[in-house]
Amino acid sequence: MTSPLTRQQLREFKALLNDRFLTLRGEIQDALLRNDDEHYADIAGQVTDMEDAALADLIVDLDLAEIDRDVEEIRDIDAALMRIAESRYGICIDCDEAIPVERLRAYPTAKRCIDCQRRYERTHTPGNAATL
Repeated sequence: MTSPLTRQQLREFKALLNDRFLTLRGEIQDALLRNDDEHYADIAGQVTDMEDAALADLIVDLDLAEIDRDVEEIRDIDAALMRIAESRYGICIDCDEAIPVERLRAYPTAKRCIDCQRRYERTHTPGNAATL
């Protein structure tokens, strides 16, 4: 099945995805530079008690979590751009039905229709009995 979107819509989504990719790449670069400037050793070296050490750990963990989140979004963007190139963008990867444009506008990297996404989340959520 080929994408149910018009060429104009595909161009718009591709531009939106590329813009978001560039924004994320810049944010990751900024975070990495900021981390270089604020090495954990520097932060930890300034601590005077265990609470300060825990705060230093938390700051480093938050920075890394932010970078991980951004990298994961970049992977999703790459996958969406690949689906555009393969004329599969806007088609659910599970049921092969069209993903509504409204969903794509809200979540441009969506790879599943809302029903399949709900089903996926029920069966793939950590701690869910269905995944055991």
